[in-house]
Amino acid sequence: MFNDLRSFLNELESRKMLKRVKAKVSSVYEIAEITNRICKSTGEALLFENVDNYKIPVVTNLFGSIDRIKLALGYDSLEKLGEEFLEITRMKLDSFIRKLSSIKTLKRYANSYPKVVKKAKCKEIITYDVDLNKYPILKLWPKDAGRFITFPIVITKDPETGRINLGTYRMQVIDKDKTLIHWHIHKHGYKNYIKTISKQEKMEVAVVIGCDPVTMLCSIFPLPENFDDYFFVGFIRKKPLEIVKCETVDLYVPANSEIVLEGYVTREKMLEGPFGDHTGYYSQEGYYPIFKIECITQRENPIYVASVTGKPPMEDAYIGKAVERIFLPILRFIIPEIVDINMPIEGLFHNVLIVSIRKRYPGHAKKVMFSIWGLDYLHLTKIVIVVDEDVNVHNWFDVWYAISTRVDPARDVIIVKDVPTDTLDHASSKVNLGSKMGIDATRKFKEEMGREFPEEVEASDDIKELVTKRWKEYFD
Repeated sequence: MFNDLRSFLNELESRKMLKRVKAKVSSVYEIAEITNRICKSTGEALLFENVDNYKIPVVTNLFGSIDRIKLALGYDSLEKLGEEFLEITRMKLDSFIRKLSSIKTLKRYANSYPKVVKKAKCKEIITYDVDLNKYPILKLWPKDAGRFITFPIVITKDPETGRINLGTYRMQVIDKDKTLIHWHIHKHGYKNYIKTISKQEKMEVAVVIGCDPVTMLCSIFPLPENFDDYFFVGFIRKKPLEIVKCETVDLYVPANSEIVLEGYVTREKMLEGPFGDHTGYYSQEGYYPIFKIECITQRENPIYVASVTGKPPMEDAYIGKAVERIFLPILRFIIPEIVDINMPIEGLFHNVLIVSIRKRYPGHAKKVMFSIWGLDYLHLTKIVIVVDEDVNVHNWFDVWYAISTRVDPARDVIIVKDVPTDTLDHASSKVNLGSKMGIDATRKFKEEMGREFPEEVEASDDIKELVTKRWKEYFD
């Protein structure tokens, strides 16, 4: 397991999963365009060693492949991780105690809690004279409103429970010691903000840029609201994450972080954006809280981590596919009739979900649609397509064949209006509010269409076996 960013980069390089760029490059547009081209071709992680006007190197596309994400998490199968996560989320106290009778299980759970340390690499340099201009913060696209920190781990605390949340929300730089935090109303970080700011003048925030890969990924994963994110990091790592207390705020950060920004947000907001987002379009402008930075701690020679967004496929597309696989076992537990799901890269994660089910009764497909829209991490899904279990949800031919042969639009397409939508859905009628569509592409029962659904054309098993055995003979 990787304890920091550097050990992960070394492993990527040894596996030829990382390219070093030694030529001088600009942090304004050039790094973004280089990364964009690599994401859409060979796909390696990129380490830019010579960034114009800066002494700090930049790494991009760190998780731009499923293989790299598996390597980062230490799992050959992402669904296996999901199955293990399901076990800890479904345990009741009695079964939990029984499971702890196993010494191996007891050690696994004990090692999931973070370990507080007093000395840390991220404290090698501490400065209160904050100047973000010293860091190679990227400007990605021509109409971006400015420079954006695109892979920050924003650390907040629930004021009622003390539970820590890690979230990744882009941050537009507006001054040498100020940024905006672009957290959407559906996110846990925003909920912590609303809870805190309703009771006091400001909320403490810590932001990590670059650390061990498990923590970075967990800051993106849609974990349950009542779950401490540092525990999940340790659970995946199978050993405690070392954390250290910040200098100016009552929060803890990974001890081996590259750069840490400490400060606070208040009720004060400013207009943020536009920004060239993962949708491939510029996101709309909006008002977001100002983050005032009071202290920066870092390693002596830090590495700056950035994610480049744009038209897919980009790095975020592969993280989205990893989320799909990890959370599939949990989805099957909640909705047992589900066989498989596909959140296609072209669907930008929230926009399209294809799900295959074991259909048992009339209207079953519609029941599944509404079940999916009722789940916390899938409630923003705009289009849900339900197919039978014989359809490969990862094969677009199979899916379109089911849609074209098993769908009567008037009967099988439903539209739900005035429901929550993704903030980045630029097609919705209003920000955060729009419509959803469900397509029932399953075979219909007689009760659903008034007549029997026809059988598909297919050779008998004995003929298939005969032809398979004689195949070479036919063409000799």
